[in-house]
Amino acid sequence: MEIKKIVLKLSIEDEKSKKRALKAVAGVQGVESVAVDMKEKKMTVIGEADPVIVTSKLRKYGYAEVLSVGPAKEEKKEPPPKQEPKKEEKKPEPTPTIIYYPAYPAYLSCNYRAYEDTVDSDEYSFCTIC
Repeated sequence: MEIKKIVLKLSIEDEKSKKRALKAVAGVQGVESVAVDMKEKKMTVIGEADPVIVTSKLRKYGYAEVLSVGPAKEEKKEPPPKQEPKKEEKKPEPTPTIIYYPAYPAYLSCNYRAYEDTVDSDEYSFCTIC
């Protein structure tokens, strides 16, 4: 169904009759919002509700007349503001990072002499070629 705006003229005199009318219309299926103007004695109903059902509910509490039924005014959507193309800022080029590596790999830098000093080299021959 389509969302409609229903404008009704009512015979409401005080706050008590206004509350009854609001309560009756709010219970109708498809009603999204209800507004009452006490000075002009008008009620505006927005939703998918049937105008005949809304009027019959209000006539239980007094005089009710349908003034107009039309499409609900949708909010005017303004086109998004056009974004100007951003000027590309020239970023300074980063200086290259220089990483220094040691001349010898870590496994060659182990201290083998300490082990060699503690073991008597005459008793153990570590050389497999000789």
